[in-house]
Amino acid sequence: MQKFLSIPVTGEQNQLVSCNDIKLIEQASTTEVTISYGSGKIATLTHATAGAGVETMRDKIQDEVVLALQQAWRDVTKPVSNLPFAVSGIALT
Repeated sequence: MQKFLSIPVTGEQNQLVSCNDIKLIEQASTTEVTISYGSGKIATLTHATAGAGVETMRDKIQDEVVLALQQAWRDVTKPVSNLPFAVSGIALT
């Protein structure tokens, strides 16, 4: 069963990010968290600036993915709230 995080994006509606086939979640920079998939695709979440070495955003996304995958099979989306930094955009490459 597919699972998705429903992530609030500033100035937009919530966007869905897949929780399936994730191989790595990484704090790529002070403003980006990347989610790498087995297919080779990468989802990049751009957020407000965090301090150097601060990985609270990565930790929160990773924790939310775990919670989403633990939900009952009928619960396809997991709303994400209380993010440590506001998300300004999500891109898939």
